Amino acid sequence: MEKKEKTGISRREFLKLAGTGAAVVASVALVQPVAAEALSPEPAQPKPAPANLPAKWDLEADVVVLGAGAVGLVAAARAAKAGASVLVLDANYDIGGHAIISGGNVPLGGGTSFQKKYGIADDPETLFKDLTDWSVVEVSGMPEYRYNDRGVQRALADNEAKTFEFLLECGAPFQDKAPDNSGGHAVGISAKREHHCVWTKGQSSESPAAAGGTALMRAVEDAARKLGVKFLLNYHMNTIYRERVSDGRVVGVEATYTPTILPGSLSPLKSFRADGNIDLDVKQVFVRAKKAVVIGTGGSTGNVNFRRMFDPRLTEEMPLAGGEYSPQDASGELAAMAIGATLWGTANQTFDRNGALRKRPIIGTRTNYVGWTKTSPIFPKVKATGLNVRSWQDAIIVNQVGKRFYNEMEDGYPNGTTEGFLKPYVQGDWRNAQKVQYKPMNYPDAALAMNEGSTAPDFGAGPQWAIFDAAAVDREKWVINETSVHPEYFFSAPTLAELAAKISACPYQKVAMSAANLEATVAAYNKAVDAGADEEFGKPKPQFKLDKGPFYAAWATITVHDTYAGLRINMACQVMDMDGAVIPGLYCGGESAAGCSQHGLARCLTQGYIAGNAAAKESAV
Repeated sequence: MEKKEKTGISRREFLKLAGTGAAVVASVALVQPVAAEALSPEPAQPKPAPANLPAKWDLEADVVVLGAGAVGLVAAARAAKAGASVLVLDANYDIGGHAIISGGNVPLGGGTSFQKKYGIADDPETLFKDLTDWSVVEVSGMPEYRYNDRGVQRALADNEAKTFEFLLECGAPFQDKAPDNSGGHAVGISAKREHHCVWTKGQSSESPAAAGGTALMRAVEDAARKLGVKFLLNYHMNTIYRERVSDGRVVGVEATYTPTILPGSLSPLKSFRADGNIDLDVKQVFVRAKKAVVIGTGGSTGNVNFRRMFDPRLTEEMPLAGGEYSPQDASGELAAMAIGATLWGTANQTFDRNGALRKRPIIGTRTNYVGWTKTSPIFPKVKATGLNVRSWQDAIIVNQVGKRFYNEMEDGYPNGTTEGFLKPYVQGDWRNAQKVQYKPMNYPDAALAMNEGSTAPDFGAGPQWAIFDAAAVDREKWVINETSVHPEYFFSAPTLAELAAKISACPYQKVAMSAANLEATVAAYNKAVDAGADEEFGKPKPQFKLDKGPFYAAWATITVHDTYAGLRINMACQVMDMDGAVIPGLYCGGESAAGCSQHGLARCLTQGYIAGNAAAKESAV
C-alpha cells in the first residue's frame, strides 16, 4: 500500500522522477536498477557488493545528515547551498531535536554583525584565546576551558561569526539588541556574545515547547527545504557503512522505521510540514551517501550505560532533560565507534561541569525540564505539566530513604563564566584563578551520593522527593489534578507515615521509604523553623512548618542535561580513529562530538556550518 501525505513525496513519485530524468542537483533519488540493455548491446554482469554492504540501496544523496537538530539542519542547509543533494534522517516525527525546545540563546562571537552594530569589540583571535584559557575557573573550582581541544576551539573561533551571518541569511529571527551574558555558559569572558531569538508563544504542532529555539529551528528548516533538502522522519539510524568493515570511505547508513505513536492513538504522529518529506512504507531502509555522512544525533546523555562511562552515579532514575522530544541515545557515537571512531575529551564530561546536571523547579512529573502543556503535540506522551515551585521555602527535598541531604534553596549548579565574571581579566594570567571566590555548590553531588538505601547491582541514589503540606499548596496556588501531576510521580496522604508507604509505588523507588525517617526529618525541619535557623543544612531562615495535612510527595529528581564528550573530530569536523587518522566521508558536530566545554547552541550550529560546507566539497563516489 502506498502512503502519501498531501504534499509529501511518495515512492511512486520518486520512480516517476527517476524515469523521466527529472532528478536534479539538490534532490534525493531512489536508487533503482537500470536495465543493462539500455546501456549496452551486451548484458553486463553486476558486481556483487562487498559482504559488509547492503545488497542494494533504497535512497541516495550526496550528503546524508543524521539528526535534524541544530547540527543537522545547519549542515543540511549549508551543504545544499554549496550544490550538494542532501537527505536528513531523524528518529523523531518532526525536526528540531533539543534545539527546538531550547531557549534560543545563541552565544556566537568573534565579531558578529550584531556585536559590531552595538560596539562590542571581538574577533576570532580573542575568542580562541578565551575558549582555551587554562587560568579561568568557575566558583566551584571547575576549570572552564582547560580541557578543550585546541584545534576544535580554533575552528569554532574562526567560524562563529560566519555561522551567525548564515543564520541571518536563513531568516533566523534574532532580537535586534546588543548581545549580552544572559544564558551563556563557557562562552569566554572577554566580550558579550549571547544573541537571543524571538520567543514563540504557545505550544502547538509548529512549536512543541513554545521556546525560543522554535523560531530558530523553523527558520533554518524553511531555508533547507527551499534549497531542496529532503527529510526522512520517523527512521532511526542504526548502522554506518564503510567500503570495507573497518576501512575505506563511509558510503551509507541503515535505519529502521520507529514511529511516534501516542497513547490512545493508532496513527503515527507526523510533522505539520510535508513538503520535501519522503514517505516510505518499509520497515528498514538503506541510504547511500555519495559524498559524506554527517552525525548530528545529539549526544549520549539519554543512554544510561553510555553516560555512566563518564559518571557512574548517573543511574536510570535520572531523567534526560527534554528526552521526551529528543532522546539523545548515543546512536551516532555507537555507530561511528563500530567502524573505528574513538571517543575524545572525556574530562569535560566526567567533571561536574556547569550544565551537565540540573535541579529543576518543576515537580510531580518525571518530564521536569520543559513545562509541557496540553496544547503540545506530545502531551499524551508527557501526561503532566508538573507543578512549578516559586519558592523552596514551601517544601523540603528528601532522598529515597526519607532524609534531607542539602539546602533546598540551592539551585544546583554555578553560573558559567561570561564577560564580567573576572574584573580585571587578563587572558591566560595565572592570577585569574586567585580572583575567584570559591563557593562550592554541591547539591547535585549530595543528591547523587550513595546512601543507606542504595542496593546492588547499581547502588543508585534513587529519586529525590519534594515534601510539602496543604498550606504550601495554598501559598504556591497549585492546582493539583490529573493534568498537572503524574500518578507514578506524585502522592498524597493524611499522614507522613501513609505518604512514605505510597511513595514505594514509584517505578524508580528501589527501596521502601522508612516512615520513621520521613517523620523524623519533618519533625527536625519544623524545629528549625521555630528556631529560625537550619543548623543541619543551612537553608536560609526556614519559614514554614510542614504540619497541615494532607501531606504530599512530588518527584524532584536531578535531571541529566548536556553531553560534553563524544567522537574525536578535527578542525573540519571530520571524525577520527584511535590512530588520529580521518575516517573518510564521516563528519560530526555538536553534542555527539568532543573537545568543547561550551553549553548550548553555539557549538552545534557552528559545527553544523563547518561540517555541511566540508561535506559538500567531498568527491562523489
